[in-house]
Amino acid sequence: MTASQDPSADSLKALLPSEALGWKAEAADHAYGRDSIFEYIDGAGEVYRAFNFRRLLSRRFHREGKPDIIIDLFDMGSPADAFGVFTHDLEGEDAGFGQGSNYKAGLLTFWRDRYLACLFAEGESAETKAALFALAAPIAAAIGRDGAKPALLALVPAGFALPNEIRYLHSPVILNYHFFVSSENVLGLGPDTAAVLARSLEKGRNGVLLAVKYPGAAEASAAFARFAKAFLGDAAGAAIVRAGDGTWTAARQMKDVVAVVFRAPTDAAASSLLNKVAEAIK
Repeated sequence: MTASQDPSADSLKALLPSEALGWKAEAADHAYGRDSIFEYIDGAGEVYRAFNFRRLLSRRFHREGKPDIIIDLFDMGSPADAFGVFTHDLEGEDAGFGQGSNYKAGLLTFWRDRYLACLFAEGESAETKAALFALAAPIAAAIGRDGAKPALLALVPAGFALPNEIRYLHSPVILNYHFFVSSENVLGLGPDTAAVLARSLEKGRNGVLLAVKYPGAAEASAAFARFAKAFLGDAAGAAIVRAGDGTWTAARQMKDVVAVVFRAPTDAAASSLLNKVAEAIK
């Protein structure tokens, strides 16, 4: 069994380097689980738990006279959830690591397989940036393999949204953080559901697509009924309405999926987008 297949906390240690460019690991690593993560990351711990986080190993690196560097390596349990938590914050420049990465203001984040790596320098400079990159490379190599992105991403029509405008999630709190739908969990999001949120910023196509996959068609039907009652006037199966701001909201149940379009510029645009999602489900 390779390190990337072994779910134990000790396996995380095997994925982390001990030094780079004069920064050396301190003696003690710190490990956290689903319940103890709040001892290390207070409020933000809920973000990782919303993506089925399993465990975290934190390692601090020191170089005399230089800012410390901290590596937090998260085992998210699955590639889909590693991708999902990575998409929670997509600001920054592509750093070229793993299956997706971002660097900004002394923070380098990347995901590969079921892992999310966050490397942070306590002071930003060209030197610390180089060290972050030098530490990231062996982590990505040690993980050793890529993981599959969520299959649900296939429901986003080609060209509708840029990669940094697509997010994968389970939680209504995460959904509302990126695009507020309702203070009530009308779509029944939770650990047994998965959702993809895609926002088009193209001029004239400023709609938002949300597709939620449920355990079965019955759950999808119940979720559609709740959403329709709240937003669409109790329509059954499919509906489209004009919102108060002049944009259009449309929704449709397709087997075990409920797809919703918000803020479409026209009713035709909303219907067209749902038709493309329906074709992808067939």
